Amino acid sequence: MTTGVKQGFEAAGGPVVDYLRISITDRCNLRCIYCMPADGVSCLSHREIMTYEELELFTRAAVSSGIGRVRVTGGEPLVRKGAVEFVRMLTSIDPGLKVSLTTNGLLLARYAGDLKEAGLSRVNVSIDSLDPERYRAITRVGGLAGALAGLRAAIDAGLGPVKVNVVTLRGVNDDPGPFADLTRELPVHVRFIEYMPYFNEPGRWFIPGEEIKSRLEEVVRLEEGEAPEGWGPASTASCFTFPGAAGTIGFISPVSFHFCSSCNRLRISADGRMLTCLFDRNGVDVKREIRAGANAGRLREIIDEELERKAREGGNKPKSGTRMRAGDHMSRIGG
Repeated sequence: MTTGVKQGFEAAGGPVVDYLRISITDRCNLRCIYCMPADGVSCLSHREIMTYEELELFTRAAVSSGIGRVRVTGGEPLVRKGAVEFVRMLTSIDPGLKVSLTTNGLLLARYAGDLKEAGLSRVNVSIDSLDPERYRAITRVGGLAGALAGLRAAIDAGLGPVKVNVVTLRGVNDDPGPFADLTRELPVHVRFIEYMPYFNEPGRWFIPGEEIKSRLEEVVRLEEGEAPEGWGPASTASCFTFPGAAGTIGFISPVSFHFCSSCNRLRISADGRMLTCLFDRNGVDVKREIRAGANAGRLREIIDEELERKAREGGNKPKSGTRMRAGDHMSRIGG
């Protein structure tokens, strides 16, 4: 990152942005009830999403501006043809660049070994229930056995630390006990994530992370643990363990306790918009810039300008507990 941009962040009291999240597709093989309506969303055409070559060009520019970690997301990234080769493209940009993936795990058993060979650092697997019927109800179409097979394949391939993302929904999957048992069985790091209401009734499913933690403490004695490697804001997740556990338990509470002040993320949405915030309703259309002839130098200028804006606006943070709405469905923004 340029000295001027770094100084801009320091002057604004904000963190250096060094983490890029790339949504490579808005398509998904699940229809999770908290992510999209029952009939799904209108998918982008092939022309509307960025090519891998365009994304690689943007990432090169981002790396020159200080990005050192990239997460590939979706939709479900593994449904896009060539995802493994795209990971290889990213890891070839710079020897120090770390690349990770967030997935629902249904295709991970097929690709885990290839992803490791392509240079993927680690993986997060989204599994919202360990009860097959409840998992099916939440995802509408998914099978738990496939997700668990993907989770084990990631462990076997050495894509660690392997994290399990659990979006908790009141009255749906708000019993944390089975996931505590999972950390006894496997060396995984479970993170209970507060539901962020986007298109549903604001109070329908929301349950505070502290309430989930209290329920967990009724069945296990939690102790503060050493957090596994994390790339997001420093204050994102607390970390706990308990006697006999091979893994850890964490709580991510973006609604109860906003971590805007420590946000270090930049995003590319599936339709090619660069976003400095999950709730950025506009962003910069970098796909259009690239297709108009922008080279890596011009893209770096755009990135630096947006990062300076992010630094300037860093003090305009919502109060904890405020409910906000994103400008698009999570399947396009990439989480």
